[in-house]
Amino acid sequence: MGPIIQGIVFILLQILFLYKWVVIISALISWVRPDPYNPVVRFLRGATEPVFYRIRRWMPFVYVSGVDLSPIVVLLGIIFLEIVIKGYFPLAMM
Repeated sequence: MGPIIQGIVFILLQILFLYKWVVIISALISWVRPDPYNPVVRFLRGATEPVFYRIRRWMPFVYVSGVDLSPIVVLLGIIFLEIVIKGYFPLAMM
């Protein structure tokens, strides 16, 4: 595998890793009443809410009894993508 493809795969995996943490932090912050004008909260909402909205629209059952399960669906999707990418490009991990 060429070094350019290895680099692209490595960067993609790093982006998925970082976005996974953004989703986790956003879900944890949603348990408290954060200040909506805080720049960190605005970034987290702006980075995750469009994805959560699409998940809620495509799978209306993920919002059950006031509990939003869309972050779990997003995390499972990210983990699935990481496994698929690592399966197709095993040398990119070295």
